[in-house]
Amino acid sequence: MERLFMNMAAHRDWQERIGQESGAITPASRPELPAPTGLSAVPGAGQVTLTWDAVPGAIGYVVHRDGAPATPPDVDVPAVPSCRFVDTGHGAASYQVAAVAAADRAGPFSEPVRAAPLEGPAGLSVRVDAGQVTRELPRPWTYMVGSEHLSHLLSTDESGGRPIGEELAEALRVMRDELGVQTVRAHAILCDDLGVYREVDGQAVYDFSRVDEVYDKVVALGLRPIVELGYMPRDLASDPSRTVFGYDAIVSPPKDFEAWSDLVRALVEHLAERYGIHELIDHWAFEVWNEPNLAVFWTGTPEEYFLLYDVTAAAVKNVHPDLRVGGPASAADGWVEELLAHVAESGAALDFLSTHTYGNAPLDWRPVMARYGVDVPVWWTEWGPTPTHFHGIGDGPFGAAFLLHGMKSAAGRIAALSHWVASDHFEELGRPPRLFHGGFGLLTVGNLRKPRFHALTLASRLGDAELAATLDGDVAGVEAWAARHADGRIGVLVWNGTLNHAQADGAPELTRTVSLTVDGLGGGEYTVTHHRIDRDHSNVQAAWQAMGGGDWPADEEWDKLRAANTLDELTPAATAAGSTVTLEFELPMPGVSFVELTPVELTP
Repeated sequence: MERLFMNMAAHRDWQERIGQESGAITPASRPELPAPTGLSAVPGAGQVTLTWDAVPGAIGYVVHRDGAPATPPDVDVPAVPSCRFVDTGHGAASYQVAAVAAADRAGPFSEPVRAAPLEGPAGLSVRVDAGQVTRELPRPWTYMVGSEHLSHLLSTDESGGRPIGEELAEALRVMRDELGVQTVRAHAILCDDLGVYREVDGQAVYDFSRVDEVYDKVVALGLRPIVELGYMPRDLASDPSRTVFGYDAIVSPPKDFEAWSDLVRALVEHLAERYGIHELIDHWAFEVWNEPNLAVFWTGTPEEYFLLYDVTAAAVKNVHPDLRVGGPASAADGWVEELLAHVAESGAALDFLSTHTYGNAPLDWRPVMARYGVDVPVWWTEWGPTPTHFHGIGDGPFGAAFLLHGMKSAAGRIAALSHWVASDHFEELGRPPRLFHGGFGLLTVGNLRKPRFHALTLASRLGDAELAATLDGDVAGVEAWAARHADGRIGVLVWNGTLNHAQADGAPELTRTVSLTVDGLGGGEYTVTHHRIDRDHSNVQAAWQAMGGGDWPADEEWDKLRAANTLDELTPAATAAGSTVTLEFELPMPGVSFVELTPVELTP
């Protein structure tokens, strides 16, 4: 199992992937991008902020510090999507930037600039214009969330003394009810634990009864599945010995592509009969495999995957042409342009483009899609603070600031940014060894809400009318997002983060004094509340550590943790009046503040 862990981590290293994944499939349409111009390095307290001019056709930019990637080694794609990068935790350095035309190819680097961070402390202003609506607020977290393989919903076993199936179902219900999530994507619906396929005397026998049990539970929770078509049933596998994860998911190509096509068509026909074809057309979708660009998930060649894609898409469309199918569901931005080039030649359907990244904001694939004349939604069907199991980076407030950074970056350009995963009831590399073990979940075993979950809760409390917000001063990694509800409530999210995992536990030099001003209120009285996520607030991991920690809580400790698992207010509610409201507060890194102004007549 440790070898698998190390192998997956190695495969996810973007630098090692360059030139190794695509095999003979190399798109010919990639433009030669010039070096970015206008690179500026502005020093601030504990940081250097880099900005540069956009390069047409770029999907992102690689930033180098002294000749090596400035993004930390924990990220699986070091390119950033925008023309701004904040470097923290380092001294004087020389910086260069290159534009990225595809996930495995960067252009020439800019001329270098040199800068060094300053001493602290520092401050900044955030100004929100309550009268200037910029757009309807995008919510990329609401379309999809990830989950462990959904047969876990049927489990009657326990982890840490907690019932697995029951708590996973509750976690998914929370995603729906509290965050507004509409769909769930998971692995392994075709694995043998659900018994969908076997061969008797050389003939295929299908049994979708266990799939029905799983999807009935999902639908009853108010969610719809994004059906990841994988992994390979044993009797259909060309090499059943090639497996991944603790539950031995088979990752080889089929021994018979026609038999695979028949299985996919039979499954989709069965789902259409059980749930209704229009239900599937309107709310479900089908994704072809998972991360085939990694050898641990696909032992075939690239050409075999693209054949799998073609026959799978054809089988889905054979049931109804309006059903949605897409891919490549790849790790670390791989094979995206390769799939676009392939379907341009093969004519296979592509209703959405999907890929994954961890530890960074997603790149912008729209310029590449435009080159191929493709206009479909882009779904990042896996995303989170780290690709590494048991890393620990996401259990505390660092993960909260990271999630808000990624969601705001994705807003308006990505249709779905799916957090991987909902719950720490998860067993890819074995079941959780302790309560806080660096699990991928937004919720712990026991369904305690991590700071990451609280961050999405606060984002969900923003109204539908996004408001103009400007930042000025020593901004560093501080960002703001503001919106207004139809009833007059105004919410302002302000967070302070970094991509540097070495500073996940805090960096005093990055603390900022924030002066927040909301203009254009039009008079009247407001109740002002201020919620906070940081080391000391809305942080159930810290509450557990204060109780002495350990592997798993005893019965009475669960009760204490639930009582401490709150979204905390930094200060008591206050009243303000007039057309302008101003607050000043300290914002640590990592930290999140949510300031809400509610007309007094609406205050309970």
